[in-house]
Amino acid sequence: MVQFKRFSILVLTALIAVSAVSGQANGDDEMSVEESYLQEAIEMMIIRETSRADGRDQKLIALEYIGNALERGSTNEELRTTLEFLSLEGVQHKTMENGRVVNNYPDVRRQAAKYLGDIGSEEAKTALIKICTTDTEPMVLQEAVKSLGNIGINNNDETVNAIVWIVNRFNTLNPDNLLALSALDALDKIAKKNRGIKDAGALQLIIKIADGPYVLPVKTRARQVLLDMRQYAAQEQQKK
Repeated sequence: MVQFKRFSILVLTALIAVSAVSGQANGDDEMSVEESYLQEAIEMMIIRETSRADGRDQKLIALEYIGNALERGSTNEELRTTLEFLSLEGVQHKTMENGRVVNNYPDVRRQAAKYLGDIGSEEAKTALIKICTTDTEPMVLQEAVKSLGNIGINNNDETVNAIVWIVNRFNTLNPDNLLALSALDALDKIAKKNRGIKDAGALQLIIKIADGPYVLPVKTRARQVLLDMRQYAAQEQQKK
């Protein structure tokens, strides 16, 4: 209880400070460099404290502030490390009570995965691949796969291999239409950014989805992605 009160007072103080800085900036129609740095420092304090606090609501507050920071173009390292922390909440970072995980928040992990895609760095890609290999919630994995496609980095086929692995894992027991569609879109984006995909496993997965137990729109999308892959291969062949 004492820790919660301390946390509440800290966040309330920070929110008042942010409001004061914003109000002063609005009155002057322009925020000075010093005021801008102060607001960012206060915002980062709120993000840091709320992301590490117990409880889903506090973590959602952290994500809201992170979203605001990303909209302004901020992609600093602390934002990324905080998102990586939140993306593993309840999976790697577990709080146990009576033998039960009490901090399993898939919606928090999903939003963190989305924002990692907005950051778009090599480190963000690595964090997203880690999500693919540790999480089991389809809604989280869908967002992680989408973000990997948006980033598009595929050194040594590491990203493609992670996407193929996670979809094949679900294919074995419980094929998921939304996850398959996310994977197809991601593979298509990665292919466009890297002038095709040469990994045989990716092509086999696309064929498997096109002929597998999926709804018609997903199978149609798979066939279109397969055609795109052939076009990329043909274009590369013409350049030789």
